[in-house]
Amino acid sequence: MNLDDCKLIDLPKITDPRGNLTFVEGGRHVPFTIQRVYYLYDVPGGAERGGHAHKELHQLIIAMSGSFDVVLDDGTRKGRFHLNRSYYGLYVCPMIWRALDNFSSGSVCMVLASNHYAESDYFRDYQDFLRAAAR
Repeated sequence: MNLDDCKLIDLPKITDPRGNLTFVEGGRHVPFTIQRVYYLYDVPGGAERGGHAHKELHQLIIAMSGSFDVVLDDGTRKGRFHLNRSYYGLYVCPMIWRALDNFSSGSVCMVLASNHYAESDYFRDYQDFLRAAAR
């Protein structure tokens, strides 16, 4: 997998004067079966989250409120994505190092994941990730 496999996905947006609605359906808007949902919030100014890669996990990252940046790295190239709309999701495939930074005040980051949490799926050391990505 490489950076070209990661992409922004437009999610449905139903506009209404009473407030907009966006929904996500597994197998329709997300290229994997959703097994886990988690969210990050109250991230202190200047803090970074992520700083790891997954061996098999697929994710869709959505800025539910506020904004933040996602920096993706496939071991050869890096790309920065600014997420600030709840109707866009960033698809991140396996074997991509990711870091989240530049969180605005009050931002909420929701992540849809293809698997339950498993520590064995993580690369937490960047050099270990680079060696595995080069194979």
